[in-house]
Amino acid sequence: MGVQARGNLREYGLMIALVVIMVLFQILTDGTLFKPLNLTNLVLQNSYIIIMALGMLLVIVAGHIDLSVGSVAGFIGALAAVLMVRSGMHFVPATLLCLIAGGMIGAAQGYWIAYLKIPAFIVTLAGMLVFRGLTLALLAGESIGPFPTQFQLLSSGFIPDFLGGSGGFHVTSLVIGVLVAAAMFYTSLRTRLNRQKHGFQGGPLWVFILEHALISGLFLYLIYLLASYKGIPNVLIVMGILIAFFTFVTMRTTIGRRVYALGGNEKAARLSGVKTERLTFFTFITMGVLAALGGLIFVARLNTATPKAGVGFELDVIAAVFIGGASASGGVGKVLGAVVGAFIMGVMNNGMSIMGIGIDWQQVIKGLVLLAAVIFDVYNKSKV
Repeated sequence: MGVQARGNLREYGLMIALVVIMVLFQILTDGTLFKPLNLTNLVLQNSYIIIMALGMLLVIVAGHIDLSVGSVAGFIGALAAVLMVRSGMHFVPATLLCLIAGGMIGAAQGYWIAYLKIPAFIVTLAGMLVFRGLTLALLAGESIGPFPTQFQLLSSGFIPDFLGGSGGFHVTSLVIGVLVAAAMFYTSLRTRLNRQKHGFQGGPLWVFILEHALISGLFLYLIYLLASYKGIPNVLIVMGILIAFFTFVTMRTTIGRRVYALGGNEKAARLSGVKTERLTFFTFITMGVLAALGGLIFVARLNTATPKAGVGFELDVIAAVFIGGASASGGVGKVLGAVVGAFIMGVMNNGMSIMGIGIDWQQVIKGLVLLAAVIFDVYNKSKV
C-alpha cells in the first residue's frame, strides 16, 4: 500500500503543487489571481509557452535539447509581419508558409543532429544565434504592425456563444467544459477497466472517483470563471486540440513508444529495429512547427513583430518540461506534466507580478524552482 500511495503521490504531485501555488497566490494577491479577467490573461500569456513545451517534451524525452525555440519563434513572427503587413499577403497562406518555414528550420537542425551526430546542444545553440540575427536583419531593427484583424483573433479572439447566454455569461463555454470533463472521466475509466481486464491492479474505486471528482471540479470552476468574462479564448481551443493529440501520440501509438525507447536507451532501441535517426529527425521537425505556431500566437497577441520577440522563451519552455517531471537524461516525461509545469511557471510569473515583486527576484525564484525539480528527478532515480 505504501508503494501504491507513493506512486499516486508522484502521479498527482504536480497537480497538487499547482493547486497549492494557485491558492497561495490567490491569498497573497487578495483574490486578484482568480478574477475572470486575470485568469483569461493567464491563459493568453502562457499559450505559446505551453504549445512549444509540447514539442520540447518530445525532444527531451528523445534525449536531446533545443535552445533555439525562442529565436525561431521570434524569426517566424518577423516573417509573418513581412508577409502580412509589408507584402499584404492574406493571413491564411501567410500562416501556412510560416508553419512550413518552422518545419524546414526543424528539419535543417534535425538533419545535423540525427544523421551527422552533432550534439543537439551545439546545433541549437548555433540556431539560437543564427535566427536571432536573421530576425534583426528581417525587421531592420524596427517593429512592424499592426496585423490583420482576422489574424489577431488567433490569440485575442473568443469562441462565439451559440447558445445565447444572458447577463454576460457565456453558456457555450460552460457546456464545452462539461463535455470535456465528461470525456476525460470516461477515457480514464475505460483505461482503468482495460488495465484491470489484463490483470493490472488499480487503486480502490472510491479513490479513483474522488481523484477525478476533484480534478473535474477544479477544471469546471476555472471554465466557469472564464465563462463569466468572455468565454473560452480561441487559443485555448487550439491548445486543447494539440494537448489531446500529443497525449494520444505519446500514450497510444507505436511512434510515441519508440520516442520513449529512443531516450531510454538509443542503442537498445536501434537493435530492436527502431530507425533512431529518422525518429530524431521528425522530432525536431515537430518542434520547429510548434515553435513557429508559438511565434505566430505571440505576435498575434502583441499585434506587432519586434526585434526582441522570443528572447528567453527557450528558458521558460525547457523549465516547464523539467518542472513537469521530464528527466534530463531522456526517456521520461508526460504531456500533462509539461502542461502543468508551464502553468506553474505562468501562475508564479503572474502572481509575483501582481504582488509587485521585481523581475530580478522573479528570475531567482524561477531558477530555484527549476533546480528543485531536477534535484527531485535525480533523487527519485537514485531510489529506484
